[in-house]
Amino acid sequence: MSTETLEAKKTIATPDSSYKMLIGGEWVESNTGRTFENINPANGEKLTEYPLADASDIDRAVKAAKVASKTWGKTSATERQNALLKIADLMEAQKQRFVELEALDTGKPVRESGLFDVPLAIDHFRYWAGVIRSHTDEVAMIDDNTMSIALSEPIGVVGQVVPWNYPIFMAAWKLAPAIATGNAVVLKPSELTSITTLELGKILNEVLPEGVVNIVTGYGPEAGQAILDHEGTDKLAFTGSTRVGYAVAEAAAKKLVPATLELGGKSANIVFEDANWDKAVEGAVAGILLSQGQVCESGSRLFVHEDIYDKFVAELKERFEAVKVGDPMDETTQMGTQMSQAQLDRVLSYIDLAKEEGATILTGGNRITENGLDKGFFVEPTIIVDAKNEMRISQEEIFGPVLVVIPFKTEEEVVAMANDNDYGLAGAVWTQDINRAIRVSRAVETGRMWVNTYHEIPSHAPFGGYKKSGLGREAYKSMISAYTRTKNIYISTTEGTHGLF
Repeated sequence: MSTETLEAKKTIATPDSSYKMLIGGEWVESNTGRTFENINPANGEKLTEYPLADASDIDRAVKAAKVASKTWGKTSATERQNALLKIADLMEAQKQRFVELEALDTGKPVRESGLFDVPLAIDHFRYWAGVIRSHTDEVAMIDDNTMSIALSEPIGVVGQVVPWNYPIFMAAWKLAPAIATGNAVVLKPSELTSITTLELGKILNEVLPEGVVNIVTGYGPEAGQAILDHEGTDKLAFTGSTRVGYAVAEAAAKKLVPATLELGGKSANIVFEDANWDKAVEGAVAGILLSQGQVCESGSRLFVHEDIYDKFVAELKERFEAVKVGDPMDETTQMGTQMSQAQLDRVLSYIDLAKEEGATILTGGNRITENGLDKGFFVEPTIIVDAKNEMRISQEEIFGPVLVVIPFKTEEEVVAMANDNDYGLAGAVWTQDINRAIRVSRAVETGRMWVNTYHEIPSHAPFGGYKKSGLGREAYKSMISAYTRTKNIYISTTEGTHGLF
């Protein structure tokens, strides 16, 4: 493992010294005037500060959205398409600023935010511009004299809460379909990573009518819960932990409103003996180390066929130890920092648990403090072997660069182990046998299975989980049904009566 001092590179883009919230087309402070600081996870220094919203701020945001929804919901698909395309164009014009601010705020490598996060966010607005323009409602002739019209109508005000690991990308995933289908939104980004969402808000406020998108900042238990509980929110959408997902589902149930939930995962990455060696090794490394392992669909359980296990693990160890960990703003950095002290502590506690459970730390397992990294939350890429699938380290989401490797003998055995978990968000199979690839993909109980690739999440491919990994599908046209309600107009053209009365 190589490291580099944080002083070696400097970012070009800098965030505003402080931000305000976007409510009703205006940038405002919280009603209480309270603020809180945002910290750079790579060095512990202050980046900026935000208003600390409470229930009264959420109330005025919901009311602004309610007013805006009455007119935005009546706009044509063409108008909404044009707005989405303009948003994407303006984001494209500021792409490098978004790339650098995203890396600065999250601690992920700048080359990663430049290759994935920001381009995919921009594309998502363009994808939904196409979806909404091509969407057609349905007309059915029940018989010669009876017609049924099914119309997709906006739900109204959507309350959305997004996580800290992919702030700009998750904001796009949530906002684009909601705007496209004619809804107004109250969105709360994570208190840890609000910068790029607020920067996106500047663009949204330029393009959209006031109140269509409202962005509030604050802590989950106060501002987030207020969004969930507000009687004016007609739908809830959340990406984050399964623990919080339960609270979102409960709040939606109490109000009898729909909810979409994209939650945690403990995904199985399965390598058969006939896999393309180089691709499988790269897929195993990227599957867990992308974004420092802070990805819900990370391939954190690696199952390797016993015939190639020793050789495969030996090469993984070499690759992990060669990963360049350091300054996220350095274009050559491959892995950055954990998001916070709390997240670092969580990762290290699971590494300690692995030892207690009888597993072996093959490489890594420690906090990185040399070469000026001591002020950040850096941890070594870690491989755990001699583990069993029933251990907590194999069952629970760690959300860090910690890979648990388990050998298997047969296809039936590995499918059983893959399914022996509460989560079902993603997974992968590496093999040259297309029949086996399809068989295993069908058999594993998960919403997304990659074949001979990993971590590809473009628009136009439905993403979402089975079991405790959530409800609904993101990044796909089927989300229209999640952000609309169906109005049926049933028409009779007969002149006579039924003769019942």
